[in-house]
Amino acid sequence: MTLDRIRDDAAPNVPARGVWGWMLFDWAAQPFFTVVTTFIFGPYFVARLTEDPVSAQAAWSNMATVSAIVIALLSPVLGAIADESGRRKPWIGVFAVIKIASLFMLWFAAPGSPILYPALFMVLASIAAEFSIVFNDSMMTRIVDRENVGKISNIAWGLGYLGGMIVLIFVVLCLSANPQTGKTLLGLDPLFGLDPAKGEDARITGPISAVWYLVFILPMFFFTPDAERGLPLAKAVRSGLGELAATLRELKHRRGIVKFLVARMLYQDGVNGLLILGGAFAAGMFGWATMEIGVYGIILNVVAIFGCWAAGGIDRRFGSKVTVTLSLVMLLSATLGMVSTGPGFTLFGLVPLSTADSGGLFGTAAEKAYILYGLLVGLSFGPVQASSRSYLARSVSPAEAGRYFGIYALSGRATSFMATLSFSLATYWTGSARAGMATLLVFLIAGLLLLLATPYPADRKA
Repeated sequence: MTLDRIRDDAAPNVPARGVWGWMLFDWAAQPFFTVVTTFIFGPYFVARLTEDPVSAQAAWSNMATVSAIVIALLSPVLGAIADESGRRKPWIGVFAVIKIASLFMLWFAAPGSPILYPALFMVLASIAAEFSIVFNDSMMTRIVDRENVGKISNIAWGLGYLGGMIVLIFVVLCLSANPQTGKTLLGLDPLFGLDPAKGEDARITGPISAVWYLVFILPMFFFTPDAERGLPLAKAVRSGLGELAATLRELKHRRGIVKFLVARMLYQDGVNGLLILGGAFAAGMFGWATMEIGVYGIILNVVAIFGCWAAGGIDRRFGSKVTVTLSLVMLLSATLGMVSTGPGFTLFGLVPLSTADSGGLFGTAAEKAYILYGLLVGLSFGPVQASSRSYLARSVSPAEAGRYFGIYALSGRATSFMATLSFSLATYWTGSARAGMATLLVFLIAGLLLLLATPYPADRKA
């Protein structure tokens, strides 16, 4: 897309480079979620950091639960304060420092070391990342008009997946190696002298994501216009808390927005659980190492870029609600397929599969089936989030965007600990991670049903 085309899609008086700067925030932020949380460091934490993968998987889930609770409690407060203080960039800068420092500390998570410290730094990095997203998302209503907000949101999300994929490909081809041979997928020694037996190929994803984030958030700081300076911080805190209380009281008169937020709360719980736990689930079931998980992640990200590109057109033509609904149906199908697959079967045994291993990557039929279900996840998990963001942007005014995107973050996290907690409890009780993954279906189904009863835009009067 050309700069002139972006300028046409932007809100009045916002230069094209300002819109690009805002979109590059997703490009900067996504490698943390791709290579650290989902595909590389997360599975390493579960499968290799300790000798008890079931307990490690529960600890990873607990880490996500703690992060979600803090994010849920504080995001609306910070969003309300930002509306009163005006500027968003200083907040993003503060949380960037916390996130970058925490990611660098993941390098010290060597096999056999206590899991408390990497879990703590993951909590800090996750909280800082999500708070930054609240402030970045609330800038959207000031730089993009309502007609094009869905398309721009999906393009930005697609850029994020492209950035995450580039980092993931670099890690898989140049850093990750077979622990037995010490060679990468290209048959070379890992760069920087990394030792895969010590987990260094996975541990380095923290520092790499930190540097990537630092470099690529700079265009947003330099080129994207911020809101005007508002109240001093102390007054902004008092006024913001008052406005948040008023907004919460106001919600009883904005039932469409309430329905949307509750629906999003439910289905986003399922999406978050799938993203956080899906890679670790595959690693535990098939014994995938960093290389297999990385290739799987590349496949999903390639598909995700196409999914966001296609969803941008669907969103602009048919609206955000249609886009989110289609995405949820695909996610439900994918999750059901993953849960129903194991060595030698899929669809709960209705389709038997050969257990023969052909050798190489994804050598069994069950692994290939899991990848097919993963393609549905790749097509849909970007659009369901990008078009949810544009759904709300079309439903609120710029003056209240901070408060409502703070509540939006709350709706994405308020009960997300329930998804990961449900996974942990089901895993503990049954000793089966498959039973834990099955709990995610409940959240996806409940959110979809409520979304179907929600008006679009959410502030539309009956």
